[in-house]
Amino acid sequence: MALSKNLRGIVAILVATGSFVANDTCMKLALEDAPPFQVLVMRGIAAIVWCLPVIFALGLIRELPKAFNPWVLLRSASELVAILAFITALAKMPIADLTAIAQISPLVVLLGMWVFFGEKVGGFRLFLVGLGITGALMVAQPGGIASSPFAIFGFLTAVGAAFRDILSRKVPARTPALAVTFSTLFIVMTGALIMSLTFEDMVQPTFRHAWLMFIAGFFLMCGHSFIYMAYRMSPARVVAPFNYAFMIWAGISGVLVFGQIPNTLAIAGMALIMAAGLAVVFLEGRSRQAAPAVAEI
Repeated sequence: MALSKNLRGIVAILVATGSFVANDTCMKLALEDAPPFQVLVMRGIAAIVWCLPVIFALGLIRELPKAFNPWVLLRSASELVAILAFITALAKMPIADLTAIAQISPLVVLLGMWVFFGEKVGGFRLFLVGLGITGALMVAQPGGIASSPFAIFGFLTAVGAAFRDILSRKVPARTPALAVTFSTLFIVMTGALIMSLTFEDMVQPTFRHAWLMFIAGFFLMCGHSFIYMAYRMSPARVVAPFNYAFMIWAGISGVLVFGQIPNTLAIAGMALIMAAGLAVVFLEGRSRQAAPAVAEI
């Protein structure tokens, strides 16, 4: 039974990461002839159209005010920073490269917990953080022929996502996942609308934009739902390593949809990020397994 639950959790995390990359792919296609912040607004509308019926169907409408808890809103604001940076880079960078840089987020979380909350991290974990950042620099290749000045937004995406995950610890325990999701969708859509009205010349949405964002909204909802199910069905130490499937899905999307193949240095950097991240997950798993044994003594 435990094995079955773990397998279901692994399948759920693989579906979740694939869904998020499918959402990113639809957005990148829309970015070919629409400004980035407007694309976020359209995606936000589509995702809320998908989200609200699910909230009603599950009888969670009374829980919706929890979406505006101060900690939830602060978490959503961090997500807003991450997504605004991500969409800006997505318009100009290969999807695989950007996704790889963003995957240093769990390593930045370790750094943030050490700097801001004084949590004990240890020298080897800090070494792994440095290893992951080195890998990200290999992907970004600053100053190289394949470099993009927009890679800095990939790093900003990772920082914003890290703060989002750190602030998640402050969200009240009884807050439903869908309330947090709705808060994120609403805040990101509102922030993107302000940015679009301030800095962009908005274009007339076409039928192509509409169906791309409708599909993106569906995959975004699937991603949030399956990642929630994954961590509900299986221990974090089982499913967390499979988060790095993001890079595999993004690589497949880059090759099949956009014809973008990372160079050798970028692939080596991706491998380094994945190795550092998996090592951190492994260490965390061992620490959590050791804790109960010490308590029983």
